Amino acid sequence: MGQQSGVPESREYLRDEIRKIEQWEKEQKDVFFWEKIGRIPFMLLDKITPKVIKDKIGTALNELGGFVQSGGQYLVKESTVLKRLQKAAGEEESLTLAQVSTLPVAVMDQTADDLAAGRITLATAQGATTGFGGFFTLAADIPLVLGLSLKVLQEMAICYGFDPKDKRERVFIIKCLQFASSDIVGKKAVLEELARYDAPRDGEDQVAAQIQGWREVLNTYRDNFGWKKLFQLVPVAGMLFGSLINRSAIGDVAEAGKMLYKKRRILQRLAEEEGAAADSN
Repeated sequence: MGQQSGVPESREYLRDEIRKIEQWEKEQKDVFFWEKIGRIPFMLLDKITPKVIKDKIGTALNELGGFVQSGGQYLVKESTVLKRLQKAAGEEESLTLAQVSTLPVAVMDQTADDLAAGRITLATAQGATTGFGGFFTLAADIPLVLGLSLKVLQEMAICYGFDPKDKRERVFIIKCLQFASSDIVGKKAVLEELARYDAPRDGEDQVAAQIQGWREVLNTYRDNFGWKKLFQLVPVAGMLFGSLINRSAIGDVAEAGKMLYKKRRILQRLAEEEGAAADSN
């Protein structure tokens, strides 16, 4: 496992992990051409999609927006993730979410990777199923992928000791979703915003202002996802495309959530250690 439960991690180890995350951030690139045409499929689909399917997508997007406000039906079972962490840490007693923040980063990483692998497998099967029907199942697939994305991001949050029931963390989850679906300019803007996320702020007013942008984030995710889903329009052959596209989408979301939450946890841990060192002097 690298770092055993209960054994303090060295500052150098934590800083080395931060350097790896920063290198990952620099490698996040996208192709402008595809991002610019990303909205075209949905402009076309809007003209030919029956109203009942449009309404279904709109309702799903509204429900996902409700996740930011209350969590609603998209909140995952915290106990399931805590049991995974307990097993990875080799602990005999049940863990609380507060205790997770003190676990070694290697334990958090192992659990996050295991959970992500399970969600990716689920997304692959889901994409194959919805890809079988072509156009009509495409309308159902997008809300399903968005919902699964929110769930895997919540699991990443819990793995690193953050509570997705907290409204601020639900906003952070939406920011992770935004990062995963943005072009290179968007990714840079999100990273700059998240770098200040744990800095002192004006409480609920700041959170409320960020919540206002949830619909734009979700619509951007839907639109940028759209050009890829065009390959899923062909019945039967869409099974292959659907499985590969959904696998890639959830993989990207899980990776973004893991890296961004891991960075927050390590930075907080380093700050706590430096504060303790300063007090001792």
